[in-house]
Amino acid sequence: MDTQAHLERPLAPARPVRRGRRTGHTTAALVAGMLATLLALGGCGSPDTKDAGTGSDGSRAQADSKAGPGAGAEKPAGGRSADDSRGAPGAGEPKAAGTHVIRTSTLFVEVRSVPRAVAAARALAEGAGGLVANESTERVDDEHTSSHLVLRVPEDRYQDVLRSLAGSGKLLSRTSNAKDVTDQVVDVDSRIATQKASVARVRKLMDQAEELSDVVTLEGELSSRQGALESLLAQQAGLRDRTTLATITLDLIEPDSPAAKAGDGEPGFMDALGGGWDAFVTMLRWIAMALGASAPFLAAAAIVLLVLRRLRRRGRAAPAVPATPATPAAAPQAPSGG
Repeated sequence: MDTQAHLERPLAPARPVRRGRRTGHTTAALVAGMLATLLALGGCGSPDTKDAGTGSDGSRAQADSKAGPGAGAEKPAGGRSADDSRGAPGAGEPKAAGTHVIRTSTLFVEVRSVPRAVAAARALAEGAGGLVANESTERVDDEHTSSHLVLRVPEDRYQDVLRSLAGSGKLLSRTSNAKDVTDQVVDVDSRIATQKASVARVRKLMDQAEELSDVVTLEGELSSRQGALESLLAQQAGLRDRTTLATITLDLIEPDSPAAKAGDGEPGFMDALGGGWDAFVTMLRWIAMALGASAPFLAAAAIVLLVLRRLRRRGRAAPAVPATPATPAAAPQAPSGG
């Protein structure tokens, strides 16, 4: 009996202890799984950083599983508050007021005085609340001037300014274009709101991270998401500028002078003299170019002729001496008798 009681005594409390440990581990695993699911659903809201959000949620779930049941019970509350803030009015996708249109026009106008027309166009743009983005004026000849201007005016004054510029002289050509970018503006605004929420979540995770590896990983995620947010903000600023201010390109020219129009008849003596002089100068220019191109060949030919001439002179100055035949010796004469 004592042996049986001794064997049963430690077994009775052992079962509740195992059940308690198993229940604690199960609770911690469930909490970590719920936290990972909530963070994964929240990270899917960002189209540009979906993969990056999954990595940061995984690191947070790993930190929660290491922290234990107590820490895991506190973090889901933060996740629920983040979901509630996303569902709150004014925190979702921003709504664009009306339509957003990019308007551009090009005018080609003939005016009597380009400087006066440029001053009038500048005053008109500035009076409408706009500005002159670019101006380029050049002199075509001694009597004519042309100018190229790029004007930025508010959209609500666009039509008035356009009519005034077209009526400042003789309208030669006009081109207008309107592009509706409302969907693009709404999309960029929505992505900016989602990206800001994503950056805020990563910063909150960095505040709660305890291990160095998690901090390093979250810093990389934060840098990537901030870069994407800055790119979206730049797109938003560009769209706002182009939809708020319309662009008008204005080209101004002066008409031809009456003297130039009167001189378009039959050519006279002076015209013929000028044409002959131009032809003579052109001929001299071509002759000079031909001489310059043939100068090396002429120099080489002159050297060859000089060498041949010297060789011929040497041949004439030293003629061949003819050979003289040998004379036989005279025979001795015999003395005469006497």
